[in-house]
Amino acid sequence: MAASILTNTSAMIALQNLRNTNQNLAEVNGQISTGKKVASAKDNAAVFAISSVMESDVAGFKAISESLSLGGSTVAVASNGAKQVGELLNEIKGKIVAANEENIDRQKLQDEVASLRSQIEGIVNAAQFNGLNLLSNTEKADGSGRVDILASLDRASDGTVTARSISVSKQDLSTQQSAIGTTITAAASDDLTGTANGTSTALTGAATPPTQTVTVDAVSAGEGFTVQITGGAGNLAGLNTGGTGDISYVARDGDTVEDVARGLAAAFNSYIEENAGADASTVAATVSGGTITFTGSSATGDNFSINVGQVGAAENTIGGGLEALATIDVSTEAGADAALEAIEGLIQTTINAQAAFGTTEKRVELQNDFMSSLVDSFKSGIGALVDADLEEASARLQALQVQQQLGVQALSIANQAPQNILALFR
Repeated sequence: MAASILTNTSAMIALQNLRNTNQNLAEVNGQISTGKKVASAKDNAAVFAISSVMESDVAGFKAISESLSLGGSTVAVASNGAKQVGELLNEIKGKIVAANEENIDRQKLQDEVASLRSQIEGIVNAAQFNGLNLLSNTEKADGSGRVDILASLDRASDGTVTARSISVSKQDLSTQQSAIGTTITAAASDDLTGTANGTSTALTGAATPPTQTVTVDAVSAGEGFTVQITGGAGNLAGLNTGGTGDISYVARDGDTVEDVARGLAAAFNSYIEENAGADASTVAATVSGGTITFTGSSATGDNFSINVGQVGAAENTIGGGLEALATIDVSTEAGADAALEAIEGLIQTTINAQAAFGTTEKRVELQNDFMSSLVDSFKSGIGALVDADLEEASARLQALQVQQQLGVQALSIANQAPQNILALFR
């Protein structure tokens, strides 16, 4: 190889190798200082993009865990409130049973029932968390009867992200009474069909009890449904209703046609029990889906007519799930007898509320545990993609430091080559 003092090829090669060693050394130093082998997009663009998306999801999952914790606390408060209400209703039942005794001061028992009822109202009003009360559902706005708890973020293969929620239905346990408007909607424009819809239809007592049916076809929050009784005769002469509110049900947000049918039938049966007693014979309302079947008396001459109608939402106030509690009066023998059946329905309403909240509370708890595990799994996956192997980096650092020292010496030797050429001219 020809020697030249203008171009030192050996020095150039030694310098290039030293530069490569220094670059590798800087890379290893970066891995050791940051703990990552992919700290920025220039290190590995594809892995950086994947890990960034996963880190974004982890941040979202942490926010979801907070949402689930908040939602779980809200449901827990409501569940505890429903439990307390149930215990108080059991106490009221004890008072009602005692009122059915002969030698008892019923007025004092009624005072105790009123006190317990006030306590229930206080519990229901106080059972709120961060301003949200799941034990009250008396608003007419669509969607007001449920609360959605953010539960997950689902990422599709095309990158689309969809939020998923756990829906919690309110369970109304307030004692507010419904106020039904005075004007019944014309039969042709309401959400009812059947022979007694908007028309006074006779149920004439006979050995084979007569029946009439009405079907609830649709429902929205605030709509009122009412049954008016007229023309009572025989032993049922006292059944005539005084207005649209005597037998009624106002739909809450989230109610189905079955809920409305059950609510109106229960109000009818309660009215019959209170105003006809033993003379009611076979008179009752039964429900199948959204259809209510009204059955008349099996006694000839015990006649009455029913008119089932609907009142628009603007004229109604939605009553509480325990509104019948306000009408319980054990100060009389008849009232004590009627209250015994009424309290069973109220207790069942509270049991259903506790079951619904318990189911939701468990679901929220399981989802929160899953989100915690999911965050751990994502963090582990991100670590596998971007974290540096510090054992390997440490060993490589020592090797590169040796290479750096050797590179410096090689460059020094290469730079001495022109001195050898100078010696030839001496």
